[in-house]
Amino acid sequence: MRRTIAITLGDPAGIGPEVVRKALRSGRLDRRFRYEVVLAAAAPRVVLGRPSRKGAQFALRALEAGVAGCLEGRYAALVTGPVNKAALRAVGFRAPGQTEWLAARTGTKKFAMMLVGGPLRVTLATIHVPLRKAPSLLTRQGILDAILLTHAGLRRFGIRNPRIAVAALNPHGGAAGEEGLEERRIIAPAVHAARRQLGSRITGPHTPDAVFRDAWIGKVEAIVAMYHDQGLVPLKMVAFERGVNLTLGLPILRTSPDHGTAYALAGKHRADPRSMIEALRLAAKLAARARRA
Repeated sequence: MRRTIAITLGDPAGIGPEVVRKALRSGRLDRRFRYEVVLAAAAPRVVLGRPSRKGAQFALRALEAGVAGCLEGRYAALVTGPVNKAALRAVGFRAPGQTEWLAARTGTKKFAMMLVGGPLRVTLATIHVPLRKAPSLLTRQGILDAILLTHAGLRRFGIRNPRIAVAALNPHGGAAGEEGLEERRIIAPAVHAARRQLGSRITGPHTPDAVFRDAWIGKVEAIVAMYHDQGLVPLKMVAFERGVNLTLGLPILRTSPDHGTAYALAGKHRADPRSMIEALRLAAKLAARARRA
């Protein structure tokens, strides 16, 4: 059985190395697993706080090695450190982010980001796109896929019959068409299709400004949000230091801390490791459940 969780440091000029080191020394990790920092090449000399081609190449090679190790069965999970997307693009990285790159690398057609923090689990129907483009990218099939992926992801948590609330896009859920038509034309049909497959515990579209309270007080196990900040603002408000990104749909288990490279903190020994600790703990929890299944 695979008992090793792989960790990539991300951009070596950011806080990734520091939060990984602190997490490994925290004493809060699952001792049933070993933790291996993936070093596909020698760490380059970089200026802390400054992205560089050398740092981006180092991060990309580690990411490639970590995925390969998971696909080959050497690792039970992959926890990825924060990277600089602009620096990665300068060395040939063509994906909007690590999530999309991982999907392409593993041949995954349907995938989603689920953010986990405190009592909230939030899946995003659209990910790294400008806000003005998000409505045009919403489709019935895309929202249905996000719901189905969320349902399968929650079952990995051990929730046998999860309750999932789907958020509306517009204020007041479109207000019967007065403030938007996406609810009627796209979101509601996707919810109905999901209910036919999964049952009545899939509900929506719900008014965005109220639905997150339902998750906060335990009425639902997850929310499917329509765009990035709709889901991330409430999650970061209640679990800023403990948020974790879990990628749904991949053939490998991947988590990451929900923060960036934080160059301004690099080298100052003040980076908070709690998000990395939670990413490692969640990876171990889900890996252990998968082994028992």
